[in-house]
Amino acid sequence: MDIRTAIAAERHDLADLLDALPPVKWEAPTLCAGWSVREVAAHMSLGFRYSLPKTLAELVKARGSLHRMTDRCARRDAAAFPDGQLAAFLRDNADHPWQPPMTGPEGALGHDVVHGLDISVALGLGRRVPLDRVHTLLKKVTPKSTRFFGADVDGIQLRADDLDWSYGKGTLLTGAAQDLLLVLYGRKLPPGRLRGEPQSRFVIGGG
Repeated sequence: MDIRTAIAAERHDLADLLDALPPVKWEAPTLCAGWSVREVAAHMSLGFRYSLPKTLAELVKARGSLHRMTDRCARRDAAAFPDGQLAAFLRDNADHPWQPPMTGPEGALGHDVVHGLDISVALGLGRRVPLDRVHTLLKKVTPKSTRFFGADVDGIQLRADDLDWSYGKGTLLTGAAQDLLLVLYGRKLPPGRLRGEPQSRFVIGGG
């Protein structure tokens, strides 16, 4: 799979998804803790709208905290742009070369896919990300990446039930590949999407 083509396709898909949302859904919570759909959408386009000097200036304002910077920018920008413009940022920048710091293009694909799922899964939209995109990201998972995203999967084997992929050793946890990707990115999911004894660790409101 060509990564750049996949990134562009994902951004077009997500722009279409956002354009179809009624206004009330833009205020709904997502799987990205503390952010509404509007804030996730604003965050997804930050890399297109902020130059490197502006990004560094925002980081200085946040006293070097990337989390604090992205949270403040997402909330401020979410209030600054109308819904249609936030969707258009993704569509108009489908071929933009931005990628997260210290990652390859897979990092950009992961950023788009996971934040898109933060929205679609939380809203119960039933969107299925093409498996080749998800598989590309799953193949890049390492213990270092799971620690970075705060995913506690020690002692667990994750196994997808819709493609030939597994990760880790231990008690079995199964589910759709895109749901397991969310687990590995530190998300908690709505009930009923995972199967296996460890599922309660990864369910909203669970252990």
